[in-house]
Formats: sequence, C-alpha cells, structure tokens
Amino acid sequence: MSRMDPMPALHVKSPAQMAGKAPTATSKVSARAVSVFYGDKQALFDVSLEMPERSVTALIGPSGCGKSTFLRSINRMNDTIPKCRVTGEIVIDGQDINASTVDPVLLRAQVGMVFQKPNPFPKSIFDNVAYGVRLHGLAASKTEMQAIVETSLRKAGLWDEVKDRLSAPGMSLSGGQQQRLVIARAIAVNPEIILMDEPCSALDPIATAKVEELIDELKNNYCIIIVTHSMAQAARVSQQTAFFHLGKLIETGPTETIFTNPKNSRTQDYITGRFG
Repeated sequence: MSRMDPMPALHVKSPAQMAGKAPTATSKVSARAVSVFYGDKQALFDVSLEMPERSVTALIGPSGCGKSTFLRSINRMNDTIPKCRVTGEIVIDGQDINASTVDPVLLRAQVGMVFQKPNPFPKSIFDNVAYGVRLHGLAASKTEMQAIVETSLRKAGLWDEVKDRLSAPGMSLSGGQQQRLVIARAIAVNPEIILMDEPCSALDPIATAKVEELIDELKNNYCIIIVTHSMAQAARVSQQTAFFHLGKLIETGPTETIFTNPKNSRTQDYITGRFG
C-alpha cells in the first residue's frame, strides 16, 4: 500500500499557498451555521467561519464559550458524546464531513488532534508514532515504517533528542517532549489539518516556546486550528483569530487586526482583560 491511502472525498488539494498570509476566499475548512446541542442545552449558536489552509487559526474566548466544542466538531469527536447533536455544515475540501458517506475513522486520520495534556500511549516512543500508521495500513514494509517514524519525529523537532532511545517508554519523556511526541503521532498518518486544544497549558515556558516554534514550522504544510487562553500565544502563532463568547462567534479576522483594531467592543474588552 502507498504511504497514504487517501480518503477521496476529503483529499482534494488546493494550489493556494497560505503560509503567513491573512485568510482569503480559499479555505481548507468552512463552518456554515454550525450549532451544537447537548441534550436540551445549546452550546454553540450558528457559527460560520472560514479556516484557510497552510495557516494557523486561533480560537480565543473565556472558559465555557464554545471554543473546544467547535474544535471537536471538526473531526466529529462530538459523535462520542451521548445526546450531542450537531447542525449546520462543516466542509473540508468541498465535502460535508457529517455526510453519511464519510467514515469518522478516516476523517480523524485526515484531521489530527492534540489535546491539552500530553497523552502518549503506554508504548515505546517508536510505537507511539507508528500506532496510527499501523492502524490505517500506511506502511508496506518495516523499512517504510522506520522512515515514517523518523520523518514524523523530525517534523516534530524531537528526532535528535530521542533517536538513540526509540524503545524507551513514551511516558519517560518530559512534558514538552511528550507533547511533541503526540504531535509526531498525529502527523505520522499524513493529515492535512491539525487541531490543537490548549496544547501548551500544561507546559513550562521553555517547552511552550518549543511547541510554538514547531507550530510556526508546521503551518507551512498544514491547516492548524488552535484553542488557546493565552492572548500572547494567539498573537505569536496565528494568522487569523476568532473570538467566541457565550457559544457565539463574535468576531474574526487577521490576528493583527483583531488585537490592534477589533470592531466589536466585546472583543476589545476581552483582549484588554476587562472580562474573561
């Protein structure tokens, strides 16, 4: 089997090169009037947002405002929550991901996710990275598997630190290294989108800086969508910022504009620390 057996409906490449640029009409992910309900409680209200490819979109807002709920909708993680219902459309490369023809397992290979706390598997460093590759049958030989693992660890900026101890447990690494290992695991299956839910909140400043440097490098090849409570982090790593409040998308635009000249007073109040 080839390095990546694509999911046809979600694997249409766009020629646009978006790295470092403000969003244009070319989007990797389009949310259209997305609402999320947990039973009778509505958590997200008619969110429409364009997220460009090869760029970082930061989702900001106070706790409980719907950022993570929206993020989990992009790879259908909300499907795993009882009584959760999603309406509206989330479109990736022209395909509605909630369509009955889309396999959530294949979708999650295309849309990797990194959580708040590092969550390496109780396996070796090598097997952590190789896990998804084996699951999806993406390596035709041991040599190809080794190449994929090395490439993924290099992309995650971790290879030089672990190349002599690949058989060591993933949990033996430091917190920052574990988070980069999880990122390596996510990119090993060759996704096009990486979701990050407060990936640095459990890390010290040095580890956070390394992860932020990694995000800056990865945006050249991936659409990255990151939830963060850190205004400084959003300003450093993203090209587009979306501000959520009480389950609604209040304002979105180029990060520099959102932080220096927001149009909505609630955005201004949150960024300046008047609430949140």
